[in-house]
Amino acid sequence: MLNVMAAVTTSLPSRVDPGATSENSTSNVTSAPAENPTVGYLPDNVNEFFVVVKGIIMGTIITTAVLGNALVIASVRRHRKLRVVTNCYVVSLAAADLLVAMCAMTFNASVELSGGRWLFGRFMCDVWNSLDVYFSTASILHLCCISVDRYYAIVSPLEYSVIMKQSTVGCMLGSAWLLPALISFIPIFMGWYTTQEHLDAMAENPHLCSFVVNRAYSVISSCVSFWIPGIVMIVMYCRVYKEAVRQRKALSRTSSNIVLNSVHHHRSSTRHHHHQQLLLQAAADTGELALHTAQFKAPTELHAINGTTIRQQTKSWRAEHKAARTLGIIMGAFLLCWLPFFLWYLTTSLCGDTCTSPDAVISLLFWIGYFNSALNPLIYAYFNRDFRDAFKDTLKSALPCCSSCWKIPSQFV
Repeated sequence: MLNVMAAVTTSLPSRVDPGATSENSTSNVTSAPAENPTVGYLPDNVNEFFVVVKGIIMGTIITTAVLGNALVIASVRRHRKLRVVTNCYVVSLAAADLLVAMCAMTFNASVELSGGRWLFGRFMCDVWNSLDVYFSTASILHLCCISVDRYYAIVSPLEYSVIMKQSTVGCMLGSAWLLPALISFIPIFMGWYTTQEHLDAMAENPHLCSFVVNRAYSVISSCVSFWIPGIVMIVMYCRVYKEAVRQRKALSRTSSNIVLNSVHHHRSSTRHHHHQQLLLQAAADTGELALHTAQFKAPTELHAINGTTIRQQTKSWRAEHKAARTLGIIMGAFLLCWLPFFLWYLTTSLCGDTCTSPDAVISLLFWIGYFNSALNPLIYAYFNRDFRDAFKDTLKSALPCCSSCWKIPSQFV
């Protein structure tokens, strides 16, 4: 995610110049263009091989993120069944992840593949850093909103429609898009994220684009972008899990009681069947057949109504928990992708010059985080039947000649 974290201290001269030996963490920029830090001392043919491999991997991640998230948006727009409250967050999340791929990954890839040289000028450097922080943070905040939505859907299902009104959903989505601006465009263009020495060095070297942050900014930005949303997600899903277990046990007990009542009713009906037949015959003789027939059918009809209600509740419960399971998997993927990066980002910025990291490791952490934006649509395709069916239909409509190629495995339902 955040290119914001590309060069926090002197441990990251490779983001600016692999040969830099500056004594100050804010003046790592030299006038010489950077070379590829990962393969700078290898033969040219090996260098080219690594560049090609990096290009293929990055291109695959970018393409997957763009096409996958575009498919999510198109599928929800195309299929009315998917137009539910929760999927408002899903579509907005897909838009954020799509913009991460288009506005952050592409620029990062250009820097990686050009040996660290920035090709777009000083102003666009600030634009790139801002967009990187903004869209990555927006993506994470959307996941936080989804966890809150699922919490109320599972824990307070009767009040859910009252709590999650259209205005509430709009406010939550608006906050997910507005809050990231407070740690991206504003501090970056105002120069609050770093020191004056670094700003002067960047002005003298427009062909380089590093993002050296001060400690205050690193703590605040990491808390807003990851730590606070991450804690909220974990708390919400722990409560959702406990409530899901409780509801499952309660539903199991209710179903058992229904079965026992059904058996008891069947035995009682069998025992008195002959007696009821005699009563019906007598009622037919006296003209009271309708009354006795109604009395005879009432328990059976009541049992049928109760059984239907239980089945409807069970179906609704399973649908809600299946959605919660899918989104829980998304949360887990988010933590696995971003936790290593933010641990490195925060510890490196706090410990200062004593912490150093290989350039290849830094690049790997960035792209593992970026990969999260490509992973979410794949999770939907595997773990959510409604999205899986919608994806198939959308792909068949978009590519009718290749419809037989889009067979998504159905072992996960």
